[in-house]
Amino acid sequence: MSAITPEIVKQVALLARLKLEGKALSQTAAQLDEILTYVQRLQAVPTDGVEPTSHVLPLSNVLREDVPQRSLPQQAVTSLAPAAQPPFVKVPKVIES
Repeated sequence: MSAITPEIVKQVALLARLKLEGKALSQTAAQLDEILTYVQRLQAVPTDGVEPTSHVLPLSNVLREDVPQRSLPQQAVTSLAPAAQPPFVKVPKVIES
């Protein structure tokens, strides 16, 4: 017997403000029932003694050390910008009024 019925899907769709009717309703119920069946199969897999992992490969942070450094001089920054009005860098307008 299916754990997910079209009536349950209809109720959840109503709460989620989704319009599911007819064939879509029964198709969604069948798909959700397949997903729950698969999850039940996964829950049957013995995982005793298996360490929790966040990733299948052993990863470590590869970030560099955060070392304070001197900033670039203003003149160097404005000379690198496509448009500048020293001591400012000019950028295209992105907010319309």
